[in-house]
Amino acid sequence: MNAFEIIGGKKLKGEIIPQGAKNEALQILSAVLLTEEKITISNIPDIKDVNKLIELLGDLGVAVERINKDTYTFEAKNINLEFFSSDTFKAKGGGLRGSIMIVGPLLARFGKAAIPKPGGDKIGRRRLDTHFLGFEKLGAKFVYDQKAEFFNVDATNLKGTYILLDEASVTGTANIVMAAVLAKGITTIYNAACEPYLQQLCKMLNRMGAKISGIGSNLLTIEGVTKLGGTEHRMLPDMIEIGSFIGLAAMTESEITIKNVQYDELGVIPEVFKKLGIKLERRGDDIYIPSQKNYVIDTFIDGSILTIADSPWPGFTPDLLSIVLVVATQAKGNVLIHQKMFESRLFFVDKLIDMGAQIILCDPHRATVNGIDKKYKLRGISMTSPDIRAGVSLLIAALSAEGKSTIYNIEQIERGYQDIDTRLRALGAQIKRIDGAGPSH
Repeated sequence: MNAFEIIGGKKLKGEIIPQGAKNEALQILSAVLLTEEKITISNIPDIKDVNKLIELLGDLGVAVERINKDTYTFEAKNINLEFFSSDTFKAKGGGLRGSIMIVGPLLARFGKAAIPKPGGDKIGRRRLDTHFLGFEKLGAKFVYDQKAEFFNVDATNLKGTYILLDEASVTGTANIVMAAVLAKGITTIYNAACEPYLQQLCKMLNRMGAKISGIGSNLLTIEGVTKLGGTEHRMLPDMIEIGSFIGLAAMTESEITIKNVQYDELGVIPEVFKKLGIKLERRGDDIYIPSQKNYVIDTFIDGSILTIADSPWPGFTPDLLSIVLVVATQAKGNVLIHQKMFESRLFFVDKLIDMGAQIILCDPHRATVNGIDKKYKLRGISMTSPDIRAGVSLLIAALSAEGKSTIYNIEQIERGYQDIDTRLRALGAQIKRIDGAGPSH
């Protein structure tokens, strides 16, 4: 197990560039399977989940070429469908939630696919029913092999249809869209997710020759085509990183400029941080956060306690709730954090309480934060990261805390954040990586 050792309480200063969006990458990379022509993708984040998917594409027979640090070309001319039944695929596919995303494109182009039971973050029951129900509506047939723990899928005759999704799942919508672009006839998807990442995927598919309308809304219409071609695509910056850096600046009283954020694609994210009292300003396509000693949480108009909750886009993304919670611990005022979309994502608050934060965990979905207005600093402790987002929240807490903190299981953080220690050191943070470390208890 590897760890980060952090000496907190230092003000940071400088510019930081967000990486390419992890959640967009998993969709966009899977889409290369829809054509045998070359696709060039840039601003790909160099992180474990994405690199594993690129490796999986290579194992499937995709010709992958790395042009520079963040740009690759993909040519899915010779796909080896036998790879599906191999132990290698089961081992690699089962350890990566993103592997579910290759099913839609493979069903569309080849009429069959297989998928092991997916793994990934332990943040409650993240069902895949939406994907499977959508494929079934298009005409796919699923057979679950209980012994091998594999789903085998037959989709030799996909036909367009009306689909009302049971939830506005981002990955579910993306997967069904990729299956539908080559299906016969017209597919209508209602209650579709409309995140910027999904809009990016639909725009890319249209450049490849797909006919998708309603992009950016929750009603997508897809007119099936017989073939798709190559294209070039650049990924958006990662909005979760951008939100994390806003929170980091506030907690550490730092003056930070976040570069090239594609501000218009950030939705309500800047406004939610402003509700916590954080000053930030848009400068062209950058966000400038001045050093501020204190920040005061808004109340509702009638004076009642502010609630910040997640909801499907264009609501506030669940991936930033843990960041908001951490930032609120040092604010002046109170806030109720309501995590509606996943259970058990708030279970890291016990670590923050150990650091001196005043938080009441009401139930698996809600926590009330009593901001201490920086009257005293959090104190450094040893802790273990439970998942990607909680890990970064604890990292931000540690950077603002007094004394030394050690965070174990940083593999979870590194699944989603590229070279995070190097980039933070460039801002003046005292953080070092310790390989092979393990908690003493």
